[in-house]
Amino acid sequence: MHPDDLTFDQRHIWHPYTSMTEPLPVYPVVAAAGCELELADGRRLVDGMSSWWAAIHGYNHPSINQAVGAQLGRMSHVMFGGVTHPQAVALCRRLVAMTPAPLECVFLADSGSVAVEVAIKMALQYWQARGERRKRLLTLRQGYHGDTFGAMAVCDPHTSMHRLYQGYLPEHDFVAAPQCRFGEAWREEDTDELAARLARGGERPAAVILEPIVQGAGGMRFYHPTYLRRVRELCDRHDTLLIADEIATGFGRTGRLFACEHADIAPDIMCLGKALTGGYLTLSATLTTRAVADTISDGEAGCFMHGPTFMANPLACAAANASLALLERGEWPEQVAAIERQLRAGLLPLRAHPQVIDARVLGAIGVIETRSPVNMAALQRFFVERGVWIRPFGRLIYLMPPYIIQPDQLSMLISALAASLDEPAHFTA
Repeated sequence: MHPDDLTFDQRHIWHPYTSMTEPLPVYPVVAAAGCELELADGRRLVDGMSSWWAAIHGYNHPSINQAVGAQLGRMSHVMFGGVTHPQAVALCRRLVAMTPAPLECVFLADSGSVAVEVAIKMALQYWQARGERRKRLLTLRQGYHGDTFGAMAVCDPHTSMHRLYQGYLPEHDFVAAPQCRFGEAWREEDTDELAARLARGGERPAAVILEPIVQGAGGMRFYHPTYLRRVRELCDRHDTLLIADEIATGFGRTGRLFACEHADIAPDIMCLGKALTGGYLTLSATLTTRAVADTISDGEAGCFMHGPTFMANPLACAAANASLALLERGEWPEQVAAIERQLRAGLLPLRAHPQVIDARVLGAIGVIETRSPVNMAALQRFFVERGVWIRPFGRLIYLMPPYIIQPDQLSMLISALAASLDEPAHFTA
């Protein structure tokens, strides 16, 4: 890249969660392959983020490249209203086959946030079709579900990045986040508040929406599978839909293909995105049961009232089919297990560090929670100088590498993370 490009970028391009008056430094990536990003100056960085958890197979994967290239030669896009195409049909066959059995109707959309919007609209329209005007959802504090308005409204209103929008968003009901951690002893009282809210009189929620097992951007918290099992039981008892936001957890990240499998439950609606296309193109899917789909379809509108322009984009569907075919080869469970073992060995001892509140690992996710918020610019510069790409936020420094990462590459990430804790300038007071 020409130096002028970075000057233009700094002056005119608004990056995510970044100030325009005091922008954070950006690092120009010109190529990527395997688990490495290549910078314009020739340096290579081992990627610990999977590009926000999406590039599970790494970059420039020959199978996905071939699939997208072949589809490009036939058709890059066609509207999905009134037509269909082989890539969409093949993808939906795969999704129906690999997700929990009751989920058999698939709505394809553009992004994870839109998948959540679709799920919320499904829940609202379902109850409308049943003659009930349920308007509110019930969700967990410290949760995160996306950046669009419906999705923001079910993110934690006090601790999330969306607290600035309080008063502008639809109001929903929140209960305490689960406290029983994954792998620790279960305490039945963990669901008391949720049970009391569902049992009390007044307007009943249209749905409970949560991130199964892993609360992601709201705190990178791992909770007990029994909590999820109890939520399913409570939703059944109180005639409430359950929406599982598997956008971050889906496709193997937690050690199971879907995080719901840790509790052996099936939601009424499931949201998928991120790794769906292996990080190639934006695409999401919202799956639901035949009962929900039929109820909506027999309601006043006679259909589900949503239709994105780029719904079921053939290029994105081709990438998704190739990505899921790689998962179907069955190598990912051992890959994720190996990552988990190495992350445990490298990160859990860091609990003894004076800057660390906690270290936790689940599947291909490793998290260090620090006592002080990170100095993003300083810490990012340190990681780049160490030849790795790690993007922390708040008090969290975490790793979510591609499944194909090699042990020496993962060692570089772990070593850089550990070394970063020793420098006070990497943290704010």
